[in-house]
Amino acid sequence: MKSFKEHTSLVLALLGILFSVQVFIIVERTIDAYKQELASNYSLVIVSEKKLDTKSLVAQNHLIASMEVLSAEHVIKKLNPDMSHKSMTLLQITLPKFYKVALVHYPSPNELSRLTKKLFKMPYITKIETFAKAHDTTYKLLLLFQKVVGVFAITVFIVTILLIAKELRIWQFKHNERMSIMGLFGAPTWLRSAVLFRLAIVDAILATLLAIVIFSYFIGSSWIQHQLEVLQISVTLFDYTSDSFVMLGISMVVAIVLAFFVVLGHKEEV
Repeated sequence: MKSFKEHTSLVLALLGILFSVQVFIIVERTIDAYKQELASNYSLVIVSEKKLDTKSLVAQNHLIASMEVLSAEHVIKKLNPDMSHKSMTLLQITLPKFYKVALVHYPSPNELSRLTKKLFKMPYITKIETFAKAHDTTYKLLLLFQKVVGVFAITVFIVTILLIAKELRIWQFKHNERMSIMGLFGAPTWLRSAVLFRLAIVDAILATLLAIVIFSYFIGSSWIQHQLEVLQISVTLFDYTSDSFVMLGISMVVAIVLAFFVVLGHKEEV
């Protein structure tokens, strides 16, 4: 029981760091997937006085994924279903050309602005409909949500770092007598502080395993799957291979570095 209590504080502190980092990663992945979904449903409409070379236009603009001609025939039929074929053909000749432009990804307002300016420099293009108001609102909401999660993750990370440093300092005081006696016998600093580093490594592993269990349960919950279905996106929330190694690396580095600084502080005091 005593050993369990000794490990609990540091494990929970490390778990807080891993949780904040992984939540930020999950949010980033979800936003990226949602942007791809938005990009597949978002498009520009270009109006040109003459026919455009679509292949050339796509090749010159890396943001454009594809471009197709919008037929005006069905619109004309709705406006005047009794119009003769000859009259419809003549009207189509006089009307400007309409193009639907699909983009590679959901653009930022700056990317959209640069693209429209570049397109307007081309001859014959008279109008570009970007649906800017709806686009800017959606993009700003995504950006705001991303920043809020980022601030939350950084705050939790800083607070947890302070808690870990405090916990390791308590452990230093607990073993201060033993470390001082070993120092009198000429034991090097790393040997005197071996218990701190062992604590850091063991607790880093425990925190990582606990985090993997929590996120495994989290991503498998029906509520999370329902939310993804509502958003109509497919995203890997937790990659067992890469994410597990990232969490283990973060917890190891944080715990060992903080233990190292605690050891340096003890040396300075002596």
